[in-house]
Amino acid sequence: MTKVLLDPTGERSVPHRERLPRPASFDGQVVGLLDISKPRGDVFLDRLEHLLTEAGAVVRRYRKPTFTKPAPVDLRQEIATQCTLVIEALAD
Repeated sequence: MTKVLLDPTGERSVPHRERLPRPASFDGQVVGLLDISKPRGDVFLDRLEHLLTEAGAVVRRYRKPTFTKPAPVDLRQEIATQCTLVIEALAD
């Protein structure tokens, strides 16, 4: 079965991006949870944080100022330097 990943951005010509390999476990991983500021995203991330912590991950929480714009450069830089994995929450 072929899997197709859709890029939710509005780009007309989407660049090809290789998928990174998944980690064998969450032990020792620093997982960043990015709340994009949509309603109930925090509820989803609260549950993920609980599950990831039980699986041995260290969890760091981040929040965008608004869901209508990309994350500020300084926030992206902070996440990139502090985390080995990132999960972004979408909810409504």
